[in-house]
Amino acid sequence: MTTDHGSGGDVSSDVTTVLWRPLGQQELDLVREAGGRRWPPLSPEQTHFFPMLDEAFAVRAAQNWNLFGPVRYVARFHVETGFLGRYSTRSFGGSAAPMLWVAADELDEFNAHIVGSIEVIHEFR
Repeated sequence: MTTDHGSGGDVSSDVTTVLWRPLGQQELDLVREAGGRRWPPLSPEQTHFFPMLDEAFAVRAAQNWNLFGPVRYVARFHVETGFLGRYSTRSFGGSAAPMLWVAADELDEFNAHIVGSIEVIHEFR
């Protein structure tokens, strides 16, 4: 079962929320090296991991942001909804599209709550 983040009611650990993340080839290679089941550690200058709650915003970011190199992707993944309640959602850069703010030192625990595989659903060249 998949629900939108923030829906009310009792949530069990088998209920998941779909998240998206734009990424470049280097990060995708690291995800694949980890068997497609976890995000790699962030670089020292990155203080937070920002999964997106809106696929269309992730697509626009992958298409328009120059952070990812010449080939850019959007990945989709599922996380236990009950676990996500600990994170705040914020908009970035004046956008109305919310993202979760996961502190870099919590990424291992976040990864432990991913259900299934991280899969590429869009590719842009």
